[in-house]
Amino acid sequence: MATITLDTVRKVYPGKVEAVKGISLDIADGDFIVLVGPSGCGKSTLLRMIAGLETISSGSVKIGDRVVNEIDPAERDIAMVFQNYALYPHMTVYDNLSYGLRNRGMKRDEIDVRVKKAAEILEIGSLLDRKPRALSGGQRQRVAMGRAIVRSPKVFLFDEPLSNLDAKLRGQMRVEIKALQRSLGVTSVYVTHDQLEAMTLADTLVVMNGGVVEQIGAPLDVYEKPASTFVASFIGAPPMNLLPLTRSGDGCRLPDGSVLPAGSHPRGEAATLGFRPEDVVIGGPDALALDFEVVAAEPVGAESFLHGRAGGSGIVVRVQGRATALPRDRIRIGVPQDRLHLFGADGKRIEPAGAIARGHTSHAVPA
Repeated sequence: MATITLDTVRKVYPGKVEAVKGISLDIADGDFIVLVGPSGCGKSTLLRMIAGLETISSGSVKIGDRVVNEIDPAERDIAMVFQNYALYPHMTVYDNLSYGLRNRGMKRDEIDVRVKKAAEILEIGSLLDRKPRALSGGQRQRVAMGRAIVRSPKVFLFDEPLSNLDAKLRGQMRVEIKALQRSLGVTSVYVTHDQLEAMTLADTLVVMNGGVVEQIGAPLDVYEKPASTFVASFIGAPPMNLLPLTRSGDGCRLPDGSVLPAGSHPRGEAATLGFRPEDVVIGGPDALALDFEVVAAEPVGAESFLHGRAGGSGIVVRVQGRATALPRDRIRIGVPQDRLHLFGADGKRIEPAGAIARGHTSHAVPA
């Protein structure tokens, strides 16, 4: 096993396109870290620099106690699992699993032990004589992971390995990957743009945007205390409701002109008020009370999402069970003070979040 240390790592492509902007990161031995962010944020580039598949423009990557900037990928003692599986179509599963070991000159008996052990772990022992074309997507992904396992590497690198699978199979494979990583204890770095995948897999979540790290932390910590409006809007399904605020002489105004009590804004600049859909209380009033007009109801089984407008902005409210509200219904909603989030004009979190809105808006209309 090994630690991974990134020290102000940068990647600049021709034309002065800076894909990764001086990221520093310490990954503990045995940690499962997930890099998450939208397309183009630099997460895959960062993973490929750890793997040695991209050159590093400046900074350093250390695996264990060894700086690997100039070391070939094959010598870094890592194993990578790709989105497209990267299996040899003319080889059987057994041969795909054993190919890398044979190239390293390992003895046949040892290869056989490793391949069969990996097959047992992944429950693919009955597939060893098949070729990839005879396998389902989930089986191919297990074979791809098995090829990584047989090498007994110091580090696993996963580059969006579940993107080609359907929703049900993705959920099943997430559970299997997490259980596998815990049982093997191998330091793992996983890239995804799927925030649900990131939340369920990660020990440590790294949220990236525009080549920089927005926030690092345990998944639930990131969810409950987002460091910026970007993190608040990216992590969560549906994401956090964000309502712009402007400072006025008599307090802070929402887009519809509603005024929050004077002194409720801890700073003088424009800001953003945030709250999660599940933190809304139907009926209010609470620390923040608003009149909510329903636009659409979205039932998803055990819960429903109400889409509508409040305070001059579009918001989403999560309710348990079947929604009874209809389009154009007007409902009083409230949000407890300790569930409010406040962000400054720079988009960064302002503490304490509960300092805002000790009363409710000045002209909230009863339902």
